[in-house]
Amino acid sequence: MKILVCEPHKHPYVKDIPHELHEMQAVVGGLIQALYFEDNDSVAAVCNEEGLFLDLDWNRVVDPYGPVKGTFFICGIDFDSFCGLTDAQIEKYKTRFWDPEMLIPTPDGMARIIVKEI
Repeated sequence: MKILVCEPHKHPYVKDIPHELHEMQAVVGGLIQALYFEDNDSVAAVCNEEGLFLDLDWNRVVDPYGPVKGTFFICGIDFDSFCGLTDAQIEKYKTRFWDPEMLIPTPDGMARIIVKEI
């Protein structure tokens, strides 16, 4: 299954993993939770279900859900199952999540700083 892995402080990269639950859990470091995008592109961001409660680095904002902690990956959705991404989906989401983000808690919520390369 071809996925796009988004680690904190890094650019996303493509990875092939077996289509098995324990392999998906290994990528995110725990139980998995799917976050679905509003544009209904037949993809999901899969993150650690307990990530917000664990001592993980802040990663990126995944709209419409908000900030995600720890590594997450993007995969396709086929009816009621996860599947690999198409080349077009990889390019779209690689572009969308290319720039790492710094997320800083403030009294008024999270401050989001997008880190661009110089």
